[in-house]
Amino acid sequence: MSIVKVLLSPFIFLKFLFILLLSLFTTSCKVGKINGTLYDYKVIRVIDGDTIDIEASFLPPELGKHLKLRIYGIDTPEKGHQAKCNAERKKSEIATKFVEDKIANAKVIKVELRKWDKFGGRVLGDLIIDGYRLSDLLISEDLAVSYDGGRKTKNWC
Repeated sequence: MSIVKVLLSPFIFLKFLFILLLSLFTTSCKVGKINGTLYDYKVIRVIDGDTIDIEASFLPPELGKHLKLRIYGIDTPEKGHQAKCNAERKKSEIATKFVEDKIANAKVIKVELRKWDKFGGRVLGDLIIDGYRLSDLLISEDLAVSYDGGRKTKNWC
């Protein structure tokens, strides 16, 4: 059997196509350029889909030992009384659970810090979980949308 016939057989072609598509997807989520500084700070708790509490032992005692990290460049559904409807509230719960599961099952977590947020006591950055940005993972699961700090871009209701 010639090599051309083997390569053109439907099974081999589909397998090749599947591997190619899978590699394109997984590399698109892999961390590219790091825009901040990476740290090994411990994640204390997940507040919601785009806000995480991290250890901050470097802060003066008067400021506490935790710092809120707002995931830069995304917006997730609001929770509780800030949600505009039950559908948004439910989607927020799903996003929060997704982040909790990713963190609980991670082998390596790095905290990327970019800058102080416009709201006091919060920093902007991202979590790098086993080589993937949390922001990219949330967007790929339709649990977040890109956000530039302006108006909300999605109605979750």
